[in-house]
Amino acid sequence: MTLSKSSLLNGTCAFAIAVGTLLGAAASADAAGKLTIDSWRNDDIDIWRNKIIPAFNAKHPDIEVVFEASPPAEYNASLNAKLAGGTAADLITCRPFDTSLDLYKKGNLTDLTGLSGLENFSDVAKSAWQTDDGKATFCLPMASVIHGFMYNKEIFEELGLSVPTTREEFYTTLKTIKEKSRYTPLVMGTADQWEAATMGFQNIGPNYWKGEEGRKALIAGKGKLTDKPYVDTLTELASWGEYLGKGFKAQKYPDSQNLFTLGRGAIYAAGSWDIATFNSQADFKFGAFGPLPAKGEECYISDHTDIALGINPKSKNMEAAKTFLSWMATAEFAEIYSNSLPGFFSLSNHDVKLSDPVAQEFVSLRGKCKSTIRNSYQILSRGKPNLENELWNASVQVINGTMSPQDAAKKLQDGLDSWYKPGM
Repeated sequence: MTLSKSSLLNGTCAFAIAVGTLLGAAASADAAGKLTIDSWRNDDIDIWRNKIIPAFNAKHPDIEVVFEASPPAEYNASLNAKLAGGTAADLITCRPFDTSLDLYKKGNLTDLTGLSGLENFSDVAKSAWQTDDGKATFCLPMASVIHGFMYNKEIFEELGLSVPTTREEFYTTLKTIKEKSRYTPLVMGTADQWEAATMGFQNIGPNYWKGEEGRKALIAGKGKLTDKPYVDTLTELASWGEYLGKGFKAQKYPDSQNLFTLGRGAIYAAGSWDIATFNSQADFKFGAFGPLPAKGEECYISDHTDIALGINPKSKNMEAAKTFLSWMATAEFAEIYSNSLPGFFSLSNHDVKLSDPVAQEFVSLRGKCKSTIRNSYQILSRGKPNLENELWNASVQVINGTMSPQDAAKKLQDGLDSWYKPGM
């Protein structure tokens, strides 16, 4: 059989169209493709697999997402090994500040500046995953934890106590509990050191140094740890010693948790991350309130950046990865994440209603107080002595009564001066 010229041309065109269609479909599939997420949070695998990813796929069914996790202590080493070997996930879970900044400087995280949805996060929320000059953002903020206090509602009812609203009322409440009951007024120990700094110094301090104003002044060298706000913070912290339980100097973090869940303590110096533990272990109702300023003064809270998600520059599905991060910037993700992990709060500016009442009490502080982050985490703990570790020791010593607030403040500033020069 002989084919005409027109038949050959028609056949060639049909073949070209068919090949083009197949190539286009393949390209589309590759653009959608498969995404992997690597994280250190191995306790929330089910939440990702059963709630977060299905919600995303309802909007984007063509993008497959696989969540993988390493034990927290092994994550950094595991991630670095994968990055070196070219086997790292498309999406990388980011710790705050220097650990992730180092990854970005080494070319292991993508600059997300201009990403759709990033405008839903404040400068404070983004600060943990930005270059020092704030010009590049390399991870999308996911969640923070908030500092404050939890209290046993049954003990408060038994003693006829109201939730304090000022610093003065807070200490009147502690004094009443101490004088009129067998309960430990304030639950915290100093054996593990980090508790004293995290739930003590960084909890109450922002009300003295005015949150971001004071934190940024330290970085700029315009403020000193020997200034009155820091000495006053350490002085208040020193007063806690008389309200802590017997043996508090030997009391570790799990001991503090047990003391409160057993109903032996009235007020617990807290981080919101403890909500899930107390929900599962305490057989009484408990509530929360924030760090309290003096009467008539503005309040500040430590709304500390905890976790974010970035893109591996070597991802083969860059557009799909950006699509996933932009979806994570929506109110839908904020609500799913915050309600699935009580005590870990979306860092976006969406108004999220939480089902857990204590989590709602914590997050409602954002509407009443100005947010800041722990003042030792950005830049100021890069050298030796490390300011964060120095704060652990100084906070413990003033609570234990082995160092005066003035001497502790001087030790902190001297240590910082020994290596830090503003603008370095």
